[in-house]
Amino acid sequence: MQALSRSLRVVVTAGPTREHVDPVRYLSNESSGKMGFELAAAAVAAGHRVTLVAGPVALATPKGVRRIDVVSAREMLAETRAAFDAADALLMCAAVCDFRPKRRLKGKWRKKDDGADDAVLELVKNPDIIATLGRAKGERLVLGFALETSQGLRRARAKLERKNADYIVLNDASALRADRTSVTVLGKDGSERRFAGAKAAVARRLVGLLTASRA
Repeated sequence: MQALSRSLRVVVTAGPTREHVDPVRYLSNESSGKMGFELAAAAVAAGHRVTLVAGPVALATPKGVRRIDVVSAREMLAETRAAFDAADALLMCAAVCDFRPKRRLKGKWRKKDDGADDAVLELVKNPDIIATLGRAKGERLVLGFALETSQGLRRARAKLERKNADYIVLNDASALRADRTSVTVLGKDGSERRFAGAKAAVARRLVGLLTASRA
C-alpha cells in the first residue's frame, strides 16, 4: 500500500450551476454550496493547497483558498479540468445541472404572449464532469457526491463504478441548505463509512481520507 503525500494540491467544486433560458431565467437547484466550502476550509486547515471552483453562491471564500467563480456546467468543467491538471485530488461536491436549454435566447422568453397554456423547453445533456475527469485521473484521487432520494446505496455504488471515483459520498435531500448532514462514504476498495454531524466536522473526516493509505 502507498500513502498519499500529506501536502496535496486539491480541487474542490461547490454549489449549483445555472443554465440560462434567457437573460433573466435559468434552470438550477437547491444547493447552497456549504458542504463544498467546508471541504475547502478543512483541506486548507489540513495543510493542503486548495483551488475552489464555485457555482453561484453567497458564501465567503475560506481563508487561504484560491477561488474561481463559474455559472454554467460547461464553465465548471473547463475550470475544474484546468485546475485538476496540476492537482493530486478532486473533491467533486458541486450539484451540476444534468441538462441545459438547447438554445439560450438573446431576449426575454415571450412564450406566454401567444396565449398558450403549455410550453415546451427543449433540453440537451450537460457534460458529466466527474466522469470526464475520472476517466483520465490516473493515480490521482477523486471523491464525488451522490444525493439520492430513493435506492441510495444501490445508486451510489453504481455511480462509484461508472464515474471511476475512489469514493462516493451518499446523502439525501435533508442536507440541502442545512448546517448538518449525515453521509455514507463508499470506497472503491469496498469500504463503507458513516459520518454525521455539523458539515464542518464531516468535511474534516472526508478530507482525512486524502491522507489515508490506499490499496
